[in-house]
Amino acid sequence: MLAQKTIKPLFIGGEWVETSELHPIYNKYTGELFAQVSKAGEAEKNAALEAAERAFRQSDFAPAQRFQVLMKMYHLLLDHLEEFAEAIAAEGGKPIVDARTEVNRSALIFLLSAEEAIKITGEMIPAQVAPNLNIGKRLIYTIKKPIGLVCAITPFNFPLNLVVHKVAPALAAGNPVIIKPASDTAYSALKLCELLEKAGLPKGFASCLVGSGSTLGDQLLTDQRIHKYTFTGSPEVGKHIHRTIGMRRVTLELGSNSATIVHQDADVETAAAKLARMSFAHAGQICISVQRIYVHKEIEQTFMEAFLRYTASLKVGDPLDPSTIVGPMISEKEAIRIEGWVNEAVEQGAKIWTGGRRENNVYYPTVLTGATKGMKVVDEEVFAPVVSIATYETIEEAVRLVNDSKYGLQAGVFTQSVSLAHTIPYLLEVGGVMINDTSSFRADQMPYGGVKESGMGKEGPAFAIEEMLETVTVAVNLEEQL
Repeated sequence: MLAQKTIKPLFIGGEWVETSELHPIYNKYTGELFAQVSKAGEAEKNAALEAAERAFRQSDFAPAQRFQVLMKMYHLLLDHLEEFAEAIAAEGGKPIVDARTEVNRSALIFLLSAEEAIKITGEMIPAQVAPNLNIGKRLIYTIKKPIGLVCAITPFNFPLNLVVHKVAPALAAGNPVIIKPASDTAYSALKLCELLEKAGLPKGFASCLVGSGSTLGDQLLTDQRIHKYTFTGSPEVGKHIHRTIGMRRVTLELGSNSATIVHQDADVETAAAKLARMSFAHAGQICISVQRIYVHKEIEQTFMEAFLRYTASLKVGDPLDPSTIVGPMISEKEAIRIEGWVNEAVEQGAKIWTGGRRENNVYYPTVLTGATKGMKVVDEEVFAPVVSIATYETIEEAVRLVNDSKYGLQAGVFTQSVSLAHTIPYLLEVGGVMINDTSSFRADQMPYGGVKESGMGKEGPAFAIEEMLETVTVAVNLEEQL
């Protein structure tokens, strides 16, 4: 069992730094104090950035060394899997089974990033494609070099995985990274820095600062020493980041209210089982959680019976219990928010089939029908264990319903039609289409990112690394003596 740590210092430029101001982190299920972490002010922010700039200028963090550090991180995370999983379950309220999966996935990201680090290369550009232009004999090619300091701003719901999705590609590209995790789940990010130190990361290439978005976050956004921001969180904060940083680079992974279509030819039992699990996993606090389900009218009754049966089988409770599927929400405030949204939907005509009740910050899996456009549970990101089910008669209607949203992260489609499976990705306004799976499927190596208010840019190690590199074109005039 993970021992409680009283105070966790900040990691700044390779050194552990305690500050006078502390942020408490509570066990999200028991409410007990889990840990306290030091909070950063402007002095700590400046120390981290100065260390990063110094490391970037003076340290030759070559691809071979990046590969070695990242591979060591892969093995170290697996060696400390249970320790990290218990921390994620305690500070984030994630069921321990899913927390272990998160650690395994995070280790894989380091492995994938290590492999990409030694494949970074430019390309040859053919000069002979312009025969009528007098460009002479020239050799034209590109090189890739690190962009500079990267700031990673991460949310509470994947306190390790979404940190690693930003840190590992930044290091693979040769960039120093400043991590600003969500304060209420910052313990895992600071524990990660312990492993980075053990793995031999050069001093200055990683720092972890804890503080509020309105103070520390804005200090980081206005600091011109940072060249690239990578953020996962709400659309409101994402828009603020984009406005504030100006012409500097940014990757934004923002909100969603992901939908899944269950077509009339689908395997209903399989679809219902997967959808019940992924509508309520981590209490619905996943960016690509299933929030809207559109079922063909011909299979409505069969699907509803199966879906409600599988939903009833999900155990709600202590995340450290291996049989728990649905744990607590991140705070009672958030549970009260979604309770209000559901009650409002019911007042406006929606019907609750199961759930709709709260115990402190545990909100029970809730299934709604009759929820329509104009209700928060349909229009906004619920980020809670609530799903709305509606029917359709034609696939064109289903596509219209899915697209009728300001978000567009991912969608799922259950069908046995090869034709539909190939054509529907062109019709849906989303960044990813999962065939015969829910909208919640994500493999860490795949490009991941949305359209509309779901953000811009792609994650996945190879794709994130590309956005953290500068492409420089070189043209050598071979007719002149060098």
